[in-house]
Amino acid sequence: MKKEAVTLKKLAQTLDLSISTVSRALSNHPDISEETKEKVRKLADALHYVPNIFAQGFRNRKTKIIGVVVPNITHYFTTTMVRGILEEAAIKGYRVIISESNNDPLRQTEMLNTMLQFGVDGILVSLTKMTRDIDDVLKILNKIPLILFDKVSSKIPCTQITINDEEAAHDAVEHLINIGKKRIAIIKERDFSYTSEKRYAGYLSALKEHNLEIDEKLIISVDDISTQHGQQMTNHLLSIKNPPDAIFAITDSAAIGVIQTLKKFDIKIPEEIAVVGFSNSRRSTVIEPNLTTVDQPGETIGKNAVKYLIDEIENTVENVSNKLIEIKGTLIIRDSTFKV
Repeated sequence: MKKEAVTLKKLAQTLDLSISTVSRALSNHPDISEETKEKVRKLADALHYVPNIFAQGFRNRKTKIIGVVVPNITHYFTTTMVRGILEEAAIKGYRVIISESNNDPLRQTEMLNTMLQFGVDGILVSLTKMTRDIDDVLKILNKIPLILFDKVSSKIPCTQITINDEEAAHDAVEHLINIGKKRIAIIKERDFSYTSEKRYAGYLSALKEHNLEIDEKLIISVDDISTQHGQQMTNHLLSIKNPPDAIFAITDSAAIGVIQTLKKFDIKIPEEIAVVGFSNSRRSTVIEPNLTTVDQPGETIGKNAVKYLIDEIENTVENVSNKLIEIKGTLIIRDSTFKV
């Protein structure tokens, strides 16, 4: 037998009241008598009535729901940001709908449109690394508040929350210089990645600041910053005439691939080649030697993203566009660069 949803209309018909009276009674409106409120509550409890938040949203023009779109929900750093989003949203009285784009721009557009159809009050987006066409994002931005976090784009005129990638990468490379390394390689993503280019800029600025040569042979760009590519690119770096004495990989995954390959060839870490990663993932303390890396405060990024989005939703800020909020990352020094 098909179950029938209990609606405001059904409650009103049963009690011989108007739908608006029932709705106001459930929301404890002062114009409704206590006797009527009690009648409505008792029936709602007896029939297990659950408010339709989407219907309420269309009536009130607010659903108190935030949409979140991320490239990969299983990524460790993403889970820390989502935790911060959920915690802060709960404090502010908002619900959260989370979806993943699987790093597919078409799916990202589909998820953004779905969020809009759900009637969310605003959307937090971490862009796919393949996002080139921003028109679909701009269309959403013209309709409801939208904030970018983690994976952002300077082409989109909205508030953006990210780690201080350039400064953090500069500090990581400067640490390598301070322990005596002079030929420092970098493994980064190819063009178009905002995060990669910021970290690359930090790498270059540290070398220039310390008057070290920028050798194009030590600058490695790949499509995917994975453990496998870290292994492959380390093989390549070891084969060149004058190999590096340190390798900075812009993700922990690639850095772990670097360490695995160096160990395979019995290269001493960090004495012969030091290694630095980025993100302070769980694997950074499992690999031997433990990986020096930049800690990204994911929960802080998530919480700040929610705060700024709700400010825009509730119009409590004056200027709501073109803000770049950079959260400070911290270099965690471990055995891959420093032996006690």
